[in-house]
Amino acid sequence: MQKKDKEKVLDEVWTTERVKDFLALHVPAGENPDFYLLHMAYKNMRLENFEEFLAFFTAAGKDLNAKDSQDRTVLDLIKSHKKGQGYAAALESAIKN
Repeated sequence: MQKKDKEKVLDEVWTTERVKDFLALHVPAGENPDFYLLHMAYKNMRLENFEEFLAFFTAAGKDLNAKDSQDRTVLDLIKSHKKGQGYAAALESAIKN
């Protein structure tokens, strides 16, 4: 049996600076930068940190409706996840404002 390289980290600390740092993530070639950053934030942050990130994201002039190569928005993806309701509501609210 192989040993895991990394253990899952629970209850990690998300400072405001760490949340902001997601705006500077390296975006792989061929990816829509706004979609990629928003999707990575959704996948890695707790809801309260994601809500904070949305404020920084929009203040930076980023597109909340950015699409991936399959013409999907992050909201489309979140709505397909059973436990994504809070994230979807936060993103929908940010889109309306």
